[in-house]
Amino acid sequence: MNILEIKNLNVVYETKKNAFGATQKVYAVNGINLEIKKGEILAIAGESGCGKSTLAKALMKLVDISSGEIILEGTNILNFKDKELKDFYKKIQMIFQNPYSSLNPKMKIGQILAEPLEINTKLTKKEIKKHILETLEKVGLDESCLNNYPHEFSGGQRQRIAIARALMLNPEIILADEPVSALDVSIQAQIINLLKQLKQDYNLTFLFISHDLGVIKYLSDRVAVMYLGEIVETGQTEEIFNDPKHPYTRALLSAVPELNSKTTDLIELTGELPSPENLPMGCKFHTRCPFVMSVCQTDIPNSTNFSNTHKCHCHLYK
Repeated sequence: MNILEIKNLNVVYETKKNAFGATQKVYAVNGINLEIKKGEILAIAGESGCGKSTLAKALMKLVDISSGEIILEGTNILNFKDKELKDFYKKIQMIFQNPYSSLNPKMKIGQILAEPLEINTKLTKKEIKKHILETLEKVGLDESCLNNYPHEFSGGQRQRIAIARALMLNPEIILADEPVSALDVSIQAQIINLLKQLKQDYNLTFLFISHDLGVIKYLSDRVAVMYLGEIVETGQTEEIFNDPKHPYTRALLSAVPELNSKTTDLIELTGELPSPENLPMGCKFHTRCPFVMSVCQTDIPNSTNFSNTHKCHCHLYK
């Protein structure tokens, strides 16, 4: 069962006018179609600058969406107004990459955690405190932190607080945007295991954004590989890591040899990620692909299905 469906989603930014009065368009998300199943952890993988974070912000309505649909349980959230939006944010929450910048430095932790409950529920102060303490215990913290400010905690502790805040309204979906990349390696493992446990305890659905393929392999049920604002391959985690099809997916895995079982199929990427202000024609990956053909430079590839769950967009499989 799909809890969230993304249909032909586009996010286009316009930069400020230059000296000649012209505006520049930045194509951050380009026609994405994606389904997120209830109770799964779907990982979005790709290089920095490919549009992963913009996609997450679009799903939270934190950026303007140029066109497309985001269907939550059968309803397009882009049509939501006022009360509908308020109810929507009870169902979907976000954990950001930098826990310090996502917490109000002028508020104590008790105030930060109580705020969403005070705004969105009719719980008494006693009930709010009880809920806060229960949630803190779930994330590995206790009552002693309530009267402290965010700067008094380590990065790992702040991320636990941010996770607790995301859980306050008992959401159904959590968007986790690089939630461990700013943490020490030893702390990363703790937070990853915490997220995995919370998924079971709260029956959560996760959209997990990361460039760390090791984390993705350990944590996710399914993977979508993103390049220049487009999804180029999707599949079960085992399918993506054991039998990658798209040259870009193979290149990403080649950069982490211990994750790539097919050592004879290593691909080394050349060149930089093209600017989203000047997207290539045809297949967006053709400027860096070692298997490029003339058709790649002119035609957008269709989807090829390798199983009910595994598909990619590439002219190699026409």
